[in-house]
Amino acid sequence: MQLIHIDTASPKPPRTAVLIIYTGGTFGMVSEPQADGGESLVPFEFGHILEKIPELAHLECMLTVVSIEPLIDSANASPAHWAQIAQLIELHYADYDGFVVLHGTDTMAYSASALSFMLEGLRKPVVFTGAQLPIGTVRNDARRNFLTAIEVASAKRPDGSALVPEVCIFFDRYLLRGNRAQKVEADHFNAFESRNYPPLAFAGIKIEYQEAYVHQELSSKSLSVQLTMSENIALLKLFPGFSPTILEATLAIPGLQALVLETYGAGNVPTNPALIAALAQGLDKGVVVVNISQCVGGAVKQGLYQTSQHLVELGVWSGYDLTPEAALTKLMYLLAKDYSPSDRKVLFATSLRGELTNE
Repeated sequence: MQLIHIDTASPKPPRTAVLIIYTGGTFGMVSEPQADGGESLVPFEFGHILEKIPELAHLECMLTVVSIEPLIDSANASPAHWAQIAQLIELHYADYDGFVVLHGTDTMAYSASALSFMLEGLRKPVVFTGAQLPIGTVRNDARRNFLTAIEVASAKRPDGSALVPEVCIFFDRYLLRGNRAQKVEADHFNAFESRNYPPLAFAGIKIEYQEAYVHQELSSKSLSVQLTMSENIALLKLFPGFSPTILEATLAIPGLQALVLETYGAGNVPTNPALIAALAQGLDKGVVVVNISQCVGGAVKQGLYQTSQHLVELGVWSGYDLTPEAALTKLMYLLAKDYSPSDRKVLFATSLRGELTNE
């Protein structure tokens, strides 16, 4: 993969260095005339980014761009792409103060959650961002999101350490913890929310950091990257009229290791005997079942109502206030490691990267 250095021609020497990892998505599209007289959106050449964002010349930052190959629509993102991003960060970790990942919005929360677990011992910013409108359009959110993400990736404390040493998402005006964010909007610029955890920063006239909420890696280990993620996981969402046969068939999938079940409210499920029997059968086979609320705010509280008491008795794991994206990727991460079932259960209920509020 070729590194493209962006010559900003700034009169001031760079104080920081940021690696921009371009994966594809709406951000990097420009209109190109077609033979039929119309126009279509095509990826633009990042070597000419100063033409689109001349403000980059005012940053006291050395910028380098690398693209994954091939570029993808984020709807096609997979664990293999997460591994590509993680490998690039690992390869260039010593040479840069921070990293900006340009990514499509549809699966950005999944990718940010996954990278938060895969990058063990991270002490530098990894800022995911993108856009709802392409950079090639006259009115867009790409420019502001990109510039602010670079500022966040460059931000340091007086002692020289990174101000936000974790995986996060910057979008619109908010810097959110990556494994706490969810995409909630398709038509407006405020595409992401973090209902169960405060923003790490607000970007107004200046960037106001809330340092008390920033995750700090407590272990002394240096960066270590886990590239393997288990893909033997399913996710189901309950709804009125949900057939137990769907659950039974899912839990019977050969090789299935875990199921994330999106339930009602504080973790409630129908008291349908056939549904409970299907759950019990899957759990008896060793499939891990995790209870996640469909609500974007609040948390699962198994046993609070009668409709969740039987889940406690069966041995279903509570996901408490994890997002579905964080629950899924955390399971993918833990199941790929050589842990005992009891250790996995303890670690799942423990906040590893700030993804979970301890009950």
